[in-house]
Amino acid sequence: MNHLTEPAHPPEYEIRIRGHLAPHWATWFDTMVITTEPNGETILTGEVIDQAALHGLLRKLRDLGLPLLSVRTLEPDTGTQDTNS
Repeated sequence: MNHLTEPAHPPEYEIRIRGHLAPHWATWFDTMVITTEPNGETILTGEVIDQAALHGLLRKLRDLGLPLLSVRTLEPDTGTQDTNS
C-alpha cells in the first residue's frame, strides 16, 4: 500500500495484555472487543483509525499498569496476521 493512500477500512488490531481487564473499562476502549483468556491475559480486538489512535489505546493500557504482550495487525475479514506489516 502506498503510504499516501487511505485504506478502504481502518486496519484491525489485536492487542494482548497480561492481566484481566474488568468489563467496566469497555467504554474507555470505544469499539474494541475485550476478551479475557483463562491464562490470565486479555485481548482487545478492533479497528483503529490511525497510528495516533493506536498510540492512545496503548497509553491507556500503560496508565492502567497492564503489561503489553503483543500488538499485531490483522488482515481484513480473516482474523489472521498481516505479514506485510
